[in-house]
Amino acid sequence: MKTNKRLVLVVVFMLGTLFNYANNGNEINSKTVNAKKVRVEFKNVKKGHLLTIKDKNGVQLHSETVTKIGDLNKTFDLSSLIDGTYTIELNKDFKIIVKTINVKNDRVFFNNNDNKVIAKPIISNNENILKISKINSNKEPLKVVVYYNSEIIYTETIENNTVLNRVYKLNKDITGEYTAIVYSNNRSYSKNFKI
Repeated sequence: MKTNKRLVLVVVFMLGTLFNYANNGNEINSKTVNAKKVRVEFKNVKKGHLLTIKDKNGVQLHSETVTKIGDLNKTFDLSSLIDGTYTIELNKDFKIIVKTINVKNDRVFFNNNDNKVIAKPIISNNENILKISKINSNKEPLKVVVYYNSEIIYTETIENNTVLNRVYKLNKDITGEYTAIVYSNNRSYSKNFKI
C-alpha cells in the first residue's frame, strides 16, 4: 500500500514538473520574456554559418561563427542593451533568417510579425560567363554592379521583378580581377573571380 502511494506521488510530482517545464518552454517562445536573457533557436545549421545581433541601425553588436551541424539553441544576455529594436540573424548558405526583438524596461518582446527570411543571390561564373539569380518576393529594387580591376564596367538596376535571372557574357580576352556585387534589402552580396 505504501509503495502504491509513493508511486502515485512520484507520478504526480513528475507530471507537475513536466507541465511546469512545458509552460516555461512556451513562455520562452512567446512574445514576452520577463528576463534579461533570451533563448533563440535555429534549425538545420552548418559549420561556417554566421550568427549576429544588430541594432536598429544595422550596427553589429555580436557575431559568432557556427561550429556544429544540426539545431542551434543560443541564450543571450541582453542586460547591457538599451531599450530599442534589435535583430538576431543567421546568415546561411542561400538565405538569411532574421528574428526581431524589442527591449524595453528589462523585458524582451519577440516581434514575430517582423521576422523574415531574405533570399541571398546566387552569383556564379564559368570562365567569362557570369550568372546572377535572386528571388525577390518583396519586389525591392536590385542593383547589379560589375567591376574589372576595381573599375565599374557595368551597372544595372532592376525594379518590380520577383525573380532576377541574369547571364552576362564578359570578353574572354580581357583577363584580370572581376567583382560582381548585388545590392538588395539594404545589403550587398559579392563574388570575386578571375578570367
